[in-house]
Amino acid sequence: MPRVRRCKYKGCHSYAMFPNYYCDKHINHEAEYQAQRDKYRGVHRSSKATTWKYNHVIRYRSATKTKQNMFYHTREWQVLRRLVFNRDYHLCQYCKNNAGNIVDHIVPIEFDQTKMKDINNLATCCRDCHAKKTRWEQDYYGTGLHNSLKDVPAITDISLINKLMNARNDNIKRSETI
Repeated sequence: MPRVRRCKYKGCHSYAMFPNYYCDKHINHEAEYQAQRDKYRGVHRSSKATTWKYNHVIRYRSATKTKQNMFYHTREWQVLRRLVFNRDYHLCQYCKNNAGNIVDHIVPIEFDQTKMKDINNLATCCRDCHAKKTRWEQDYYGTGLHNSLKDVPAITDISLINKLMNARNDNIKRSETI
């Protein structure tokens, strides 16, 4: 007996023969449906090759970066993270609006590794502020892939960092409108 399933066409209760998703009457919608599935699959699923490349080219690009990343899998980091969330009440310390779910190093550990385990160098932030701060850190400190560290003073004041990273984003928005 052949395998069947319900037709995906809205309001149709006919059966579609496996592997199709539409019955014989609505089979012309099959290609559109498959294209939509393939598009979604390409955007939302990364292949093993993409994951491998990210891990080996970016995440573990040096012994130092490997050591830094391994720290985030330790019990010590989990305890620190929980303490910071409780201290900050899960509130983003940069925008004070969104519920923060990321614990971020105020001074990036790539710039100063001695502050990796310093609870005073940790702050809760939301996804948007974390992305803005990461871009600002790349400009100010020179962190990130293909950048070289700059000889600049470390900024530990969260309100000053917030002003600087938002000023950077405002300048970018202004230049895009010109």
